[in-house]
This record gives sequence, structure tokens and C-alpha cells, in this order.
Amino acid sequence: MLDYSALRVVLAVVQSGSFEKAAALLNVTPSAVSQRVKQLEERLGVALIVRGNPCMATEKGEWLCRHMDNVGMLETELFEHLPSLVDPADPEHRVTLQIATNADSLGTWFLEAISNYSKSSSYLVSISVDDQDYTAEWLQRGRVVAAVTSAEKPISGCRRFFLGSLRYHATASPEFVSRYFREGVTPKAIANAPALTFNQKDKLQSDWLRRTLGHSVNFPSHWLPSTNSFIEASLSGMGWGMNPIELTRGHLLAGRLVELIPETPLDIPLYWQINRLAADRLADLTLEVSKVAKRHLI
Repeated sequence: MLDYSALRVVLAVVQSGSFEKAAALLNVTPSAVSQRVKQLEERLGVALIVRGNPCMATEKGEWLCRHMDNVGMLETELFEHLPSLVDPADPEHRVTLQIATNADSLGTWFLEAISNYSKSSSYLVSISVDDQDYTAEWLQRGRVVAAVTSAEKPISGCRRFFLGSLRYHATASPEFVSRYFREGVTPKAIANAPALTFNQKDKLQSDWLRRTLGHSVNFPSHWLPSTNSFIEASLSGMGWGMNPIELTRGHLLAGRLVELIPETPLDIPLYWQINRLAADRLADLTLEVSKVAKRHLI
């Protein structure tokens, strides 16, 4: 039998980041929280929490937390139909939905969808950011309940919805283009012009070059892990980068940014994949994500 009171203690420590904060949430002493966690770890024979500042779940601890989130969704649904089951003396437990998305979606359209959903839902949201080619792995490992991903193939145990394509343009400031591309965007010029790259997983620049020039080109790069910093760095003439049209449209119309090669967008198809067990309970979330994506994506 699972000791759900102990599992709730583990979840409280992970969500709050400390034993002291968890104790305050549960109306018990920090030593009681520490004892419950230690007893559960000894019983299971595995570490569940990495003690630190903040405290974090181990891989096994993450699985327990995700299970408790699913239990919380079931309880929320049950209590809506049978409110008499709620004990007023129990500390209020609000379920946190773990969701993964790519940074550019978060910086352009996804936050609007999540914000709209949160206004009519009692659930809290924890958003993790990774490259759109990798968010599917978060679902496969059970770390999130839903994800915005570029993975077209349905993930096992999930439902998939096509959202549209996030359109990118290779852009830079007019001054940057004048300095590096006076004779056109050639492989030789690209090899000398600093690009802007989000992180080691970011392949948008390379994908655009292969599609536009027909082959790969090695290029120098600045590293900027921020969607907004990409725009600011492009405007300042720091480098060229693949920027979402949602954020560059006004700058392109005003002439503050220009396309390296006109009319050569790169469209990245995006999908919403959600755990099948939670899909029905989170139908309103899927509806809101799809609705907002339809307005913003290609």
C-alpha cells in the first residue's frame, strides 16, 4: 500500500524547495517532515530528495511527484462532485501541472494560452523550457503531463494535436548586413559573420543555411539563451539570427531589421502532445492552447 500522506510530504518539499517551507504548508514541524521523508526513503531503498538550497527531487522522486500530481487531478475532479469528502481541517493542496515548451513559443504565444487557462482553473502551472526537438523526451520520461514539441510522431501514451508552424526569418540590422554581406549572403560571408545561437541544441541557423544555400556552412557564433536577447542583439548589430516573425514583424516593417535573403522563411511545425490519462481532464487546456496557436502560428 502506498503511504499517500508521506508522498504528499515529498511533493511539498519538492514544490516549495525546502523542508521548512513544506512544514509551514502542511502545518507540521520541519523535523516531522524530515522524519517522514527519511522513513519513506528507507522503506523504498532509494533517495527521493537531493538536500540543498533548493531541495530537488531525484529521478525516482520525480516519478513519485508526477504520480501525486495525477492523483491530485483525480481528487480535484472527485471533490467537485462530492464536496462533502473535503476535510476543512486538511491543508489545501493545489495540483501543479508540469508542462514543457520551447523558449520561442513561450516568448511569443504560449504564455497567452496558459494565462487564459489559469483564469478558469484551480491548477497551478510549472513550465519547463527546452528546444522543441527535445521537449518530447520530457513526456517520454514522464517528467511532464504535456508539451509543445516538433515531434510529429505520437508519443506512446499521449494524444497529439497539430498546432501550426512557428515561422522564423534570418534577420540582422541594416548596419550588420552592410558590414558583412556587401557582396551578398555567400558561404564565404557567412563563415565570417557572427551568428546568434540559443544553446548547443539550437539548429535553426544551420537548418536555414542548408535549405537556403544548399549545404552546411561553419560560422562563428555568440551564445544567448534568451528569446528577447536575440531580438535586442540583432537590433544592436551584434549578429544575425533566426527570429520568430511574431517578434520581428514590426522591426522589419520599420527597417530596423532586414532579412538576410528576402522571402526565405523557415517554418517549424509544432504539436501539442498530452498524456492520454490526463487528456480528458485537461481538455480545456488543450482547447485554449489550440485556440491561441491558431491565431499566432502559420
